[in-house]
Amino acid sequence: MKISTKGRYALRLMLDLATYNTGEPISLKDISRRQGISEKYLEQIISMLNKAGFVRSVRGAQGGYMLRRDPSEYTVGDILRQTEGDLSPVTCVGMDGVDCDNENACVTVRVWSKLNDAINEVVDGITLADLVNWQAEQADQYVI
Repeated sequence: MKISTKGRYALRLMLDLATYNTGEPISLKDISRRQGISEKYLEQIISMLNKAGFVRSVRGAQGGYMLRRDPSEYTVGDILRQTEGDLSPVTCVGMDGVDCDNENACVTVRVWSKLNDAINEVVDGITLADLVNWQAEQADQYVI
């Protein structure tokens, strides 16, 4: 399994919204500038996140986007699955487990199953609030 730029940028976008949350909407232009991601690409990603109910848009001159819920209520897994789909390493152990002709004789399915469980445990065990805290800790350690 390899996370695409769409998934990685979605996570960065959500982290930016959580980090710079002042109660006011945040423009994609500001996020684009801070994250170094094209505004056009962010528009595609924010559309997916908006349809999923992760963010809400505010129209107008002072408009932008805001998280719908508290950062502690979003997991990395939620965000990645929204943009990437199933995170399983192979189709036979995924959410929509595809039947395999070799299922009964396949020993390697145990490896894929353990890997799938480990991936889900990690991404579902980290919240957006955790990322905000880690980012703050990292910024506190910055020394010139």
